[in-house]
Amino acid sequence: MKKIFINHTNHPPGRWSAEQKTAAQFYGEVLDIPFPAVDAKATPEEVAALVEENLKIILSMKPAAVLCQGEFTYTFALVERLKNLGVTVVAATSERVATAEILPDGSTRQVSTFRFVQFREY
Repeated sequence: MKKIFINHTNHPPGRWSAEQKTAAQFYGEVLDIPFPAVDAKATPEEVAALVEENLKIILSMKPAAVLCQGEFTYTFALVERLKNLGVTVVAATSERVATAEILPDGSTRQVSTFRFVQFREY
């Protein structure tokens, strides 16, 4: 049986660095289940329903691990459910490199570059 690594974030694997792709492949073939748009006005019950909907999809794929990052309350609830079911859940860690430039009008433009470091288990 082939091993599956599920990406459940808003960051498609096609835009990952080579280092992140290699680290993900350690867990298995990378499959994408896009992170849902969680309405800021959603009730706890609505968030819970969204969690259950995606939990079923994720479990049906029998993943070796799941990368789950996004809206905090949804992420917390899904990670908790997956871990309670024995599924390995990880977050991507990165180093932020920021540069700032003062523009002629006195405003500041800041550019941040995030460099993948590792996956860390929840």
